[in-house]
Amino acid sequence: MTGFQAPNVEWLTLSPLLVVFLAAVVGVLVEAFVPRAQRYAVQVGLSLAAMVGTLVASLVVFARLSPTADEAELGRVVAAGAVAADGPAVFTWVLLSVLGLLSVMLFAERKVESGVLTFAGQAAALPGTEAEREASTRGLSHTEVFPLMLFAIGGMMLFPASNDLLTMFVALEVLSLPLYLLCGLARRRRLLSQEAAMKYFLLGAFSSGFFVYGLALVYGYAGSMGFAQIAAAVSADTGSRALLLGGIGLMSVGLLFKVGAAPFHAWTPDVYQGAPTAVTAFMAAATKVAAFGAMLRLFYVAFGGNRDDWLPMVWAVAILTMVVGSVLAISQTDVKRMLAYSSIAHAGFLLTGFLGIRSLDEVAPGGLTGVSAVLFYLTTYGFTTMAAFAVVSIVRDAGGETTHLARWQGLGKESPLVAGVFAFLLLAMAGIPLTSGFTGKWAVFAAATAAGAWPVVVVAVLMSAVAAYFYVRVIVLMFFAEPVGDGPSVAVPSALTTVVIAVGTLVTLVLGIVPGALIELLGNVGVFIR
Repeated sequence: MTGFQAPNVEWLTLSPLLVVFLAAVVGVLVEAFVPRAQRYAVQVGLSLAAMVGTLVASLVVFARLSPTADEAELGRVVAAGAVAADGPAVFTWVLLSVLGLLSVMLFAERKVESGVLTFAGQAAALPGTEAEREASTRGLSHTEVFPLMLFAIGGMMLFPASNDLLTMFVALEVLSLPLYLLCGLARRRRLLSQEAAMKYFLLGAFSSGFFVYGLALVYGYAGSMGFAQIAAAVSADTGSRALLLGGIGLMSVGLLFKVGAAPFHAWTPDVYQGAPTAVTAFMAAATKVAAFGAMLRLFYVAFGGNRDDWLPMVWAVAILTMVVGSVLAISQTDVKRMLAYSSIAHAGFLLTGFLGIRSLDEVAPGGLTGVSAVLFYLTTYGFTTMAAFAVVSIVRDAGGETTHLARWQGLGKESPLVAGVFAFLLLAMAGIPLTSGFTGKWAVFAAATAAGAWPVVVVAVLMSAVAAYFYVRVIVLMFFAEPVGDGPSVAVPSALTTVVIAVGTLVTLVLGIVPGALIELLGNVGVFIR
């Protein structure tokens, strides 16, 4: 064959993705060839090493970004134009690597009373059957959860770096399919867990269908799946606007489903409650980072020239999401469901920062923009929610982990330290000063106000006050209410869960007191390339 030219693979630039995907494949081989007794230690060691390696590789790639006005030095498009390794993408790689490392620690936590993982011993066994009891008696655990998590992290890292629609769809499926499985693997409350997995799978499949249908319409409009080519077609305005607007609307459904925005939020409380708490923490923190990173790239780079058409949709969805999340959280009696509605409200606050987006050609490095504000908020929210769910995983009653608010009464008397840490994390979610939550909300509100979206900011401030009510209600319940019955107890966490809680709490405190360095860094590198 003549004229064939081998593709040029940027190994160093792609190394963070390659490391995590390679580790995931090796993890599958471990399940096939390593004896069951040794799998836990091998899988945990492999996963920890993979996340550390991915973090180091991401930092190396991030260090090569130069905050200058020269677009070529702010990143590069690699893998035949399929992946864009620019400032926002590589920052999400770093953030996802850290959150993934913390998630591995939560996944690896064993029950103190039995020494087994919190995941089901045999997922195929029906709840309450002899097969399930035998699996529990023998101490069996699904160590497959570790390669599944690595595949999900790989998809999450590829999602915000995708530079064409086909790569973005593949990344969406790679991150979603493992999560569907992980949600149904809880050892306790199996039926609730399996119900959560089924709901997530069915609704996720529908949302993916909307996304790929919208992808087809956009391809019909632009004649290409590359973001640069789509942006050029949008600027030229030569195709059918019906195809473009229909494609944007349908793709938005798929992405808004992933971030848990209203009216596509119905899966969130059920899945957060039914999934194993470690999986809930992983989903709540990492999936939002990946999904919002992908939304920023798609709307900023590909559809930036059509901003006036899709901006009213984001206004409406942001307001609806904040109202739904904040108001419905008040009536919740389960901690995980309350945090789920809190997650919905935070998606609305993030969409408020999304309104600070301006045309790609108007943005230069430096200063607070919608992109840098959203990335900062994602950082603060990710660490805070990871630590909060880690605390939830160690609060127990006689039957094991308990999430009903009535069982949390008097926790401050039983364990002042744990209750105090959880109270601090709740205050951060409420946006109280001297916490990262306050700084994050200030950043997205300032960016939106500068772009003229002050009515949405007014609603956001009002909903922040509403949200503060249900956060404070839990704090009052823990410290000023008498325990019910035997009251709650706190399991002694291993060093793994202790590290997750400590790191999340420390980052929440530090970014609330001295956020300037990170905000300045994001202002310098938070610029997309085509």
